[in-house]
Amino acid sequence: MVSTGNAMWSSRFAFIMASVGFAVGLGNIWRFPYVTGENGGSAFVLIYLLCAVAIGIPCLMAELLVGRRGGGSPPTAMAAVAAESGRSERWKVVGGLGVVTAYTIAITYAVVVGWVLWYLARAISAGFVGFDAATAEATFSGLLADNQAMVLWTLVGNLIVGGIIYAGVTAGIERAVTIMMPLMFSLLVGLSIYNYFAGGFIETLQWLFTPDFSKVSGATFLAAVGQAFFSIGVGMGGMMTYGAYLPRDFSIARGAGTIVLADTLIALLAGFVVFPAVFHFGLDMASGPGLIFQTLPVAFAQMPGGGVFAVLFFVMLSVAGVTSMVGLLESVTSWTKEKLNVSRQRSTILVVGSVTTLSVVSVLSYNIWADYQLLGMNFNELTEALYDKLFLPMAGLLVALFTGWFMHRDASQDELRDDSQWFGLWRGLTRFIVVPAVALILITGLV
Repeated sequence: MVSTGNAMWSSRFAFIMASVGFAVGLGNIWRFPYVTGENGGSAFVLIYLLCAVAIGIPCLMAELLVGRRGGGSPPTAMAAVAAESGRSERWKVVGGLGVVTAYTIAITYAVVVGWVLWYLARAISAGFVGFDAATAEATFSGLLADNQAMVLWTLVGNLIVGGIIYAGVTAGIERAVTIMMPLMFSLLVGLSIYNYFAGGFIETLQWLFTPDFSKVSGATFLAAVGQAFFSIGVGMGGMMTYGAYLPRDFSIARGAGTIVLADTLIALLAGFVVFPAVFHFGLDMASGPGLIFQTLPVAFAQMPGGGVFAVLFFVMLSVAGVTSMVGLLESVTSWTKEKLNVSRQRSTILVVGSVTTLSVVSVLSYNIWADYQLLGMNFNELTEALYDKLFLPMAGLLVALFTGWFMHRDASQDELRDDSQWFGLWRGLTRFIVVPAVALILITGLV
């Protein structure tokens, strides 16, 4: 085993909470329930679960075992494990790609977290009384045109994230996630129960769990493969970094299974928070991210207790956004700390400060810089295309390729010695299922 003496998670619970917090992002709240309903309800859920087991869990195990084996930031861990396996240390480029991916995502994601915090402040201060579709649209458009407000709330979000990372693994990340994730889960359950009585719950149940195999096609399988890969947070270096903090007696297979199960459960539970209002008030469920910022405020204005519901909903979203940002920037902070040989505190300031600065470009690209384009895309569109279509699947593919075909069998078997009954299955899935599946995601995204 190669190790650089990283801090360690103090408990299995803290690691699971941090990993689930990283995996569960704002996209889970609206995208997974919608994709499920559009692709055959429970028929899609069944296919997704198979993909999550056959693709998601092996991908996650691969990142965790490399992180723990290498004991450092993603580039350091990849280089160390490659050298131990008699391979070129140039494999560190794969870890570097994960760090670049995380940093690229964080630049635009920070702005969206800022939107959530702005709406939380609005829900607390004034609420959404009297909102109709036109008012909701005008409010969101007004926010996108207000550079000062977007920069301010992006800064607030980044200061919260930076404060958590600055404090360290135990005092910062652990302390935050062990409070925030149970809070988020409690809010999801509580808001779901509220919706059971408020209306639209039965329609949501039918939308999510009525099997419609007529909707199942090749595209359905591709959607399930993509959802299984993208929703658990692999390819961004975060899980590899969190793996570096794992103690030797932790079961990677059981941990990965728990994370994927929790991620799926929260995504489905989010459906019972978001979609009852959509059905009950006849709103547009296909409005994507706009569902959160333009569609739901109209529902909050009409439902009994909508003011309280709105506050709790945006608290829940804020937790999802902040914990995801922590996972993204922890991998970048870890690498910067090693590369520049500086303290965690200084590394955090450098990383969060630079992300905040570049987020201003993202803010301006929603209005006055929207027409400045490269390859027919503005800054935000180009950034999203890079990480969504290229960086993420390429990083995931190369990690799977390395652990399945190039990492020495004895090294990976040693890391999974507590899961010896699963080792052969994991290696077979990684080699013959994960590599082709993620390659397919990469190719179809580029095409």
